[in-house]
Amino acid sequence: MFAALWSYRGFVLANVRREFQSRYRVSLLGGLWSVLNPLAQIAVYTVVLAGVMEARLPGIDSSLGYSIYLCAGIITWGLFAEIVSRTTTVFVDNANLLKKLSFPRICLPAHVILSSILNFGIVFGLFLLFLVATGHFPGLPVLAVIPVLAIQILLGVGLGVLLGVTNVFFRDVAQVTGILMQFWFWLTPIVYPLSVVPEPFRTVIGGNPTTAIAKAYQDILLAGRWPDWESLLPAAVLAGLAVAAGMRTFRLRAGEMVDEL
Repeated sequence: MFAALWSYRGFVLANVRREFQSRYRVSLLGGLWSVLNPLAQIAVYTVVLAGVMEARLPGIDSSLGYSIYLCAGIITWGLFAEIVSRTTTVFVDNANLLKKLSFPRICLPAHVILSSILNFGIVFGLFLLFLVATGHFPGLPVLAVIPVLAIQILLGVGLGVLLGVTNVFFRDVAQVTGILMQFWFWLTPIVYPLSVVPEPFRTVIGGNPTTAIAKAYQDILLAGRWPDWESLLPAAVLAGLAVAAGMRTFRLRAGEMVDEL
């Protein structure tokens, strides 16, 4: 599978480039649109929660603390959600291509994943520049973003491929996934700190694998400290299982997908 993907790497990269160009070619603001959407979301939450509700983070005195807290969570969650949602529909969305051309079907989710990472890289790079400009750059612990990001991407890829194959045979999967991702977002302490959650619900939210991932980003980018690697172990194990399940399902059902599209 991966050997075939490597053989068709030119095809995948060409699709990534074509999508990026087509998305911004006739746009007045070009690539800025990939930045404006998360910034608008962060601005709304900052005004409503930090301004109106006067939300405060325990142990953080900076006036920009809550905005950085939101950026650390929303920007990285956006990558995870985009990978899951787009991979879930990638085979159905490209049904005509699958029927007309012969190529490894794994190229389609690979294209989506690389495209999502490219969009994320633009936004996250600007966020790092913001941290530098405001004197909040975390220093050496920023390197820990790489392994944390790898866990999150693998989790998104595994779930996305598993759901994407299933969606070919049961089209309701994409609709259900969209709803569940909204609940998952609010069950992850991205907009609110875990400390404000009532005790009966704190255990539930604390058991959410993306809670540890979000906390790791917040430790790195807001507090400037290394994350608790032990707390990330369950998420890493789940990511590995998700990838294994997704790839196995893909291998078993890839040959049947064209007939169902």
